Amino acid sequence: MGGYAVFAVVIIFAAGLFSFQAGASGDDLRSKLTIIAPASPGGGWDTFAREQQQAMRANQLVNSVQVVNIPGAGGTIGLGKLSTLTGQANTLMVGGTGLMAAEIQHRSPISVSEMTPIARVVAEYNVIVVPGDSPYQSIEDLVRAWVADPQGVVWTGGGSFDQLVMTATALAAGVEPMDTAYVPASGGGEVAQALMNGTAQVAASGYADLSDQIESGRLRALGLAAPERMADSDIPVLREAGLDVTLSNWRALFAPPNISAEEQAELLKLVKETVVTPEWEAAIPRYQWTEVFLNGSDLEIFLNQEDERIRSLYEEMGR
Repeated sequence: MGGYAVFAVVIIFAAGLFSFQAGASGDDLRSKLTIIAPASPGGGWDTFAREQQQAMRANQLVNSVQVVNIPGAGGTIGLGKLSTLTGQANTLMVGGTGLMAAEIQHRSPISVSEMTPIARVVAEYNVIVVPGDSPYQSIEDLVRAWVADPQGVVWTGGGSFDQLVMTATALAAGVEPMDTAYVPASGGGEVAQALMNGTAQVAASGYADLSDQIESGRLRALGLAAPERMADSDIPVLREAGLDVTLSNWRALFAPPNISAEEQAELLKLVKETVVTPEWEAAIPRYQWTEVFLNGSDLEIFLNQEDERIRSLYEEMGR
Protein backbone atom coordinates (compact mmCIF):
# COMPACT_ATOMS: atom_id res chain seq x y z
CA MET A 1 0.00 0.00 0.00
CA GLY A 2 1.39 3.44 -0.96
CA GLY A 3 2.33 6.12 1.59
CA TYR A 4 -0.65 8.35 0.73
CA ALA A 5 -3.05 5.39 0.97
CA VAL A 6 -1.72 4.47 4.42
CA PHE A 7 -2.09 8.11 5.47
CA ALA A 8 -5.73 8.12 4.33
CA VAL A 9 -6.54 4.89 6.16
CA VAL A 10 -5.09 6.27 9.42
CA ILE A 11 -7.13 9.46 9.05
CA ILE A 12 -10.33 7.46 8.57
CA PHE A 13 -9.48 5.41 11.66
CA ALA A 14 -8.76 8.54 13.71
CA ALA A 15 -12.10 10.02 12.67
CA GLY A 16 -13.85 7.12 14.35
CA LEU A 17 -12.23 7.77 17.71
CA PHE A 18 -14.14 10.94 18.51
CA SER A 19 -16.74 13.27 17.09
CA PHE A 20 -16.85 17.01 16.48
CA GLN A 21 -19.80 19.32 16.58
CA ALA A 22 -20.52 21.09 13.30
CA GLY A 23 -18.93 24.52 13.05
CA ALA A 24 -20.85 27.62 14.04
CA SER A 25 -20.21 31.32 14.29
CA GLY A 26 -20.52 34.07 16.90
CA ASP A 27 -21.45 33.05 20.41
CA ASP A 28 -21.84 29.40 19.34
CA LEU A 29 -18.04 29.14 19.09
CA ARG A 30 -17.99 29.69 22.85
CA SER A 31 -20.39 26.82 23.56
CA LYS A 32 -18.20 23.87 22.56
CA LEU A 33 -14.58 23.82 21.44
CA THR A 34 -12.18 21.00 20.62
CA ILE A 35 -8.40 21.43 20.75
CA ILE A 36 -6.44 18.76 18.90
CA ALA A 37 -3.03 17.84 20.28
CA PRO A 38 -1.47 15.90 17.39
CA ALA A 39 0.68 13.80 19.74
CA SER A 40 0.41 11.47 22.71
CA PRO A 41 -0.44 12.80 26.19
CA GLY A 42 2.44 14.34 28.11
CA GLY A 43 4.40 15.95 25.31
CA GLY A 44 4.86 19.60 24.44
CA TRP A 45 1.84 19.95 22.15
CA ASP A 46 -0.38 18.14 24.65
CA THR A 47 0.85 20.30 27.53
CA PHE A 48 0.17 23.46 25.52
CA ALA A 49 -3.34 22.28 24.62
CA ARG A 50 -4.23 21.32 28.18
CA GLU A 51 -2.96 24.60 29.60
CA GLN A 52 -5.13 26.42 27.05
CA GLN A 53 -8.06 24.23 28.09
CA GLN A 54 -7.50 24.92 31.78
CA ALA A 55 -7.27 28.68 31.28
CA MET A 56 -10.45 28.71 29.18
CA ARG A 57 -12.35 26.62 31.71
CA ALA A 58 -11.20 28.50 34.79
CA ASN A 59 -12.25 31.81 33.30
CA GLN A 60 -15.43 30.50 31.63
CA LEU A 61 -14.28 31.67 28.21
CA VAL A 62 -15.87 28.58 26.64
CA ASN A 63 -18.76 26.57 28.05
CA SER A 64 -17.18 23.23 27.12
CA VAL A 65 -13.65 22.61 25.84
CA GLN A 66 -12.06 19.21 25.25
CA VAL A 67 -8.55 18.16 24.28
CA VAL A 68 -8.28 15.26 21.85
CA ASN A 69 -4.96 13.49 21.23
CA ILE A 70 -4.29 12.24 17.70
CA PRO A 71 -0.69 10.98 17.72
CA GLY A 72 1.25 9.67 14.78
CA ALA A 73 3.72 10.59 12.03
CA GLY A 74 5.09 13.65 13.83
CA GLY A 75 1.69 15.32 14.05
CA THR A 76 0.64 14.85 10.42
CA ILE A 77 -2.11 12.37 11.32
CA GLY A 78 -3.77 15.07 13.43
CA LEU A 79 -3.16 17.57 10.63
CA GLY A 80 -4.92 15.25 8.22
CA LYS A 81 -7.91 15.04 10.54
CA LEU A 82 -8.07 18.84 10.83
CA SER A 83 -8.08 19.08 7.03
CA THR A 84 -11.30 17.03 6.88
CA LEU A 85 -13.17 19.48 9.14
CA THR A 86 -13.56 22.15 6.46
CA GLY A 87 -15.57 25.09 7.71
CA GLN A 88 -15.90 23.76 11.28
CA ALA A 89 -14.68 26.70 13.28
CA ASN A 90 -15.07 25.18 16.73
CA THR A 91 -11.93 23.06 16.34
CA LEU A 92 -8.36 24.23 16.90
CA MET A 93 -5.12 22.28 16.58
CA VAL A 94 -1.71 22.90 18.09
CA GLY A 95 1.17 22.95 15.63
CA GLY A 96 4.64 24.34 15.25
CA THR A 97 8.13 23.86 13.95
CA GLY A 98 8.04 20.10 14.48
CA LEU A 99 4.86 19.77 12.44
CA MET A 100 6.40 21.58 9.49
CA ALA A 101 9.42 19.29 9.74
CA ALA A 102 7.18 16.21 9.91
CA GLU A 103 5.42 17.22 6.69
CA ILE A 104 8.75 16.85 4.91
CA GLN A 105 10.00 13.85 6.86
CA HIS A 106 6.80 11.82 6.36
CA ARG A 107 5.95 13.17 2.90
CA SER A 108 2.56 14.31 4.10
CA PRO A 109 -0.01 15.01 1.39
CA ILE A 110 -1.51 17.66 3.68
CA SER A 111 0.27 20.90 4.59
CA VAL A 112 -0.23 23.25 7.50
CA SER A 113 -0.32 26.03 4.89
CA GLU A 114 -3.77 24.73 3.90
CA MET A 115 -5.17 25.37 7.39
CA THR A 116 -6.39 28.66 8.86
CA PRO A 117 -3.69 30.18 11.11
CA ILE A 118 -5.05 31.82 14.25
CA ALA A 119 -2.04 32.79 16.38
CA ARG A 120 1.54 31.91 17.22
CA VAL A 121 1.60 31.92 21.01
CA VAL A 122 4.83 30.68 22.64
CA ALA A 123 8.27 29.37 21.75
CA GLU A 124 10.96 27.26 23.34
CA TYR A 125 14.65 27.38 22.53
CA ASN A 126 17.13 24.56 22.39
CA VAL A 127 20.18 24.33 24.58
CA ILE A 128 23.38 22.56 23.52
CA VAL A 129 24.64 20.38 26.34
CA VAL A 130 27.43 17.94 27.13
CA PRO A 131 28.00 15.68 30.15
CA GLY A 132 29.20 17.42 33.28
CA ASP A 133 32.63 15.75 32.97
CA SER A 134 33.01 16.48 29.24
CA PRO A 135 36.31 17.96 28.06
CA TYR A 136 34.29 20.61 26.20
CA GLN A 137 34.11 23.59 28.52
CA SER A 138 32.64 26.00 25.96
CA ILE A 139 30.88 26.04 22.62
CA GLU A 140 34.20 27.12 21.08
CA ASP A 141 35.87 23.94 22.41
CA LEU A 142 33.10 21.85 20.91
CA VAL A 143 33.23 23.55 17.52
CA ARG A 144 37.00 23.08 17.25
CA ALA A 145 36.69 19.34 17.89
CA TRP A 146 33.68 19.04 15.60
CA VAL A 147 35.35 20.80 12.67
CA ALA A 148 38.40 18.56 13.08
CA ASP A 149 36.36 15.34 13.19
CA PRO A 150 32.65 15.71 12.26
CA GLN A 151 31.94 11.97 12.65
CA GLY A 152 33.84 11.73 15.90
CA VAL A 153 31.56 14.13 17.80
CA VAL A 154 28.26 12.28 18.02
CA TRP A 155 25.09 14.31 18.64
CA THR A 156 21.72 13.27 19.98
CA GLY A 157 18.33 14.92 20.40
CA GLY A 158 14.75 14.11 21.24
CA GLY A 159 12.99 15.02 18.00
CA SER A 160 13.12 16.37 14.47
CA PHE A 161 13.46 19.94 15.72
CA ASP A 162 16.60 19.03 17.69
CA GLN A 163 18.23 17.68 14.53
CA LEU A 164 17.32 20.89 12.71
CA VAL A 165 19.14 22.86 15.42
CA MET A 166 22.18 20.60 15.07
CA THR A 167 22.10 21.10 11.29
CA ALA A 168 21.84 24.88 11.60
CA THR A 169 24.71 24.85 14.10
CA ALA A 170 26.83 22.73 11.74
CA LEU A 171 26.28 25.18 8.90
CA ALA A 172 27.17 28.13 11.14
CA ALA A 173 30.33 26.34 12.31
CA GLY A 174 31.46 25.34 8.82
CA VAL A 175 30.70 21.63 9.23
CA GLU A 176 29.01 19.77 6.36
CA PRO A 177 25.68 18.49 7.80
CA MET A 178 25.79 15.25 5.82
CA ASP A 179 29.16 14.46 7.43
CA THR A 180 27.75 14.65 10.98
CA ALA A 181 26.75 11.79 13.27
CA TYR A 182 23.31 12.02 14.93
CA VAL A 183 21.62 9.42 17.14
CA PRO A 184 17.90 10.15 17.64
CA ALA A 185 16.39 9.73 21.10
CA SER A 186 12.82 9.83 22.39
CA GLY A 187 12.46 12.78 24.74
CA GLY A 188 14.70 14.50 27.26
CA GLY A 189 15.16 11.43 29.45
CA GLU A 190 16.69 9.39 26.65
CA VAL A 191 18.81 12.35 25.58
CA ALA A 192 20.35 12.61 29.04
CA GLN A 193 20.86 8.85 29.18
CA ALA A 194 22.63 8.83 25.80
CA LEU A 195 25.05 11.47 27.09
CA MET A 196 25.62 9.70 30.40
CA ASN A 197 26.35 6.29 28.84
CA GLY A 198 28.62 7.68 26.12
CA THR A 199 26.36 6.93 23.14
CA ALA A 200 26.64 10.61 22.27
CA GLN A 201 29.00 13.40 23.30
CA VAL A 202 26.71 16.39 22.76
CA ALA A 203 22.97 17.05 22.51
CA ALA A 204 20.55 19.67 21.30
CA SER A 205 17.33 19.61 23.30
CA GLY A 206 14.65 21.81 24.76
CA TYR A 207 15.89 23.68 27.81
CA ALA A 208 12.83 22.72 29.87
CA ASP A 209 13.53 19.02 29.23
CA LEU A 210 17.05 19.22 30.64
CA SER A 211 16.96 22.13 33.11
CA ASP A 212 17.03 19.87 36.20
CA GLN A 213 20.07 17.98 34.85
CA ILE A 214 21.82 21.24 34.06
CA GLU A 215 21.14 22.72 37.49
CA SER A 216 22.38 19.53 39.19
CA GLY A 217 25.66 19.65 37.26
CA ARG A 218 25.13 16.30 35.54
CA LEU A 219 24.97 18.18 32.25
CA ARG A 220 26.86 21.31 31.19
CA ALA A 221 25.08 23.88 29.02
CA LEU A 222 27.36 25.32 26.34
CA GLY A 223 24.95 27.59 24.52
CA LEU A 224 21.34 28.51 23.87
CA ALA A 225 19.97 28.76 20.32
CA ALA A 226 18.03 31.92 21.14
CA PRO A 227 18.19 35.61 20.18
CA GLU A 228 19.19 36.62 23.73
CA ARG A 229 20.00 35.11 27.11
CA MET A 230 17.22 33.95 29.36
CA ALA A 231 16.49 36.11 32.39
CA ASP A 232 18.68 35.26 35.39
CA SER A 233 20.73 32.78 33.33
CA ASP A 234 24.46 32.66 32.67
CA ILE A 235 24.07 30.37 29.64
CA PRO A 236 25.46 32.24 26.62
CA VAL A 237 23.56 32.33 23.34
CA LEU A 238 25.25 30.83 20.31
CA ARG A 239 25.48 34.24 18.67
CA GLU A 240 28.00 35.23 21.32
CA ALA A 241 30.35 32.62 19.83
CA GLY A 242 29.70 33.82 16.29
CA LEU A 243 27.14 31.11 15.51
CA ASP A 244 23.98 32.74 14.16
CA VAL A 245 21.51 30.03 15.21
CA THR A 246 18.15 31.19 16.57
CA LEU A 247 15.68 28.48 15.58
CA SER A 248 12.68 28.46 17.89
CA ASN A 249 10.36 25.56 18.67
CA TRP A 250 7.23 27.70 18.41
CA ARG A 251 3.67 26.66 19.09
CA ALA A 252 0.66 28.03 17.27
CA LEU A 253 -3.05 27.35 16.93
CA PHE A 254 -4.68 26.52 13.61
CA ALA A 255 -8.32 26.12 12.59
CA PRO A 256 -9.66 24.01 9.71
CA PRO A 257 -9.71 25.35 6.15
CA ASN A 258 -12.45 27.59 4.81
CA ILE A 259 -13.84 29.10 7.96
CA SER A 260 -15.25 32.60 7.60
CA ALA A 261 -13.32 35.78 8.36
CA GLU A 262 -15.74 36.44 11.21
CA GLU A 263 -15.10 33.02 12.71
CA GLN A 264 -11.33 33.47 12.38
CA ALA A 265 -11.61 36.83 14.15
CA GLU A 266 -13.69 35.30 16.96
CA LEU A 267 -11.18 32.49 17.48
CA LEU A 268 -8.36 35.04 17.60
CA LYS A 269 -10.31 37.02 20.19
CA LEU A 270 -10.73 33.86 22.27
CA VAL A 271 -7.01 33.05 22.16
CA LYS A 272 -6.11 36.63 23.07
CA GLU A 273 -8.44 36.45 26.08
CA THR A 274 -6.92 33.11 27.10
CA VAL A 275 -3.29 34.25 27.10
CA VAL A 276 -3.93 37.11 29.55
CA THR A 277 -5.60 34.90 32.18
CA PRO A 278 -3.76 34.26 35.48
CA GLU A 279 -3.69 30.52 34.74
CA TRP A 280 -1.96 30.97 31.40
CA GLU A 281 0.47 33.57 32.72
CA ALA A 282 1.45 31.13 35.47
CA ALA A 283 2.15 28.42 32.89
CA ILE A 284 4.70 30.54 31.00
CA PRO A 285 7.51 30.36 33.60
CA ARG A 286 6.53 26.84 34.67
CA TYR A 287 7.43 25.46 31.23
CA GLN A 288 10.13 28.04 30.43
CA TRP A 289 8.09 29.28 27.48
CA THR A 290 8.78 32.57 25.72
CA GLU A 291 5.76 34.62 24.67
CA VAL A 292 5.90 35.32 20.93
CA PHE A 293 2.31 36.24 20.06
CA LEU A 294 1.75 36.85 16.37
CA ASN A 295 -1.34 36.86 14.15
CA GLY A 296 -2.75 38.16 10.88
CA SER A 297 -0.59 38.87 7.84
CA ASP A 298 2.57 38.94 9.98
CA LEU A 299 1.87 35.34 11.02
CA GLU A 300 1.31 34.28 7.41
CA ILE A 301 4.65 35.82 6.40
CA PHE A 302 6.37 34.11 9.33
CA LEU A 303 4.90 30.71 8.43
CA ASN A 304 6.06 31.02 4.83
CA GLN A 305 9.57 31.97 5.96
CA GLU A 306 9.70 29.09 8.44
CA ASP A 307 8.60 26.61 5.78
CA GLU A 308 11.38 27.80 3.46
CA ARG A 309 13.98 27.67 6.24
CA ILE A 310 13.01 24.18 7.39
CA ARG A 311 12.94 22.82 3.84
CA SER A 312 16.37 24.32 3.25
CA LEU A 313 17.76 22.61 6.36
CA TYR A 314 16.32 19.26 5.26
CA GLU A 315 18.00 19.70 1.89
CA GLU A 316 21.29 20.27 3.73
CA MET A 317 20.67 16.97 5.54
CA GLY A 318 20.26 15.27 2.15
CA ARG A 319 16.54 14.61 2.53
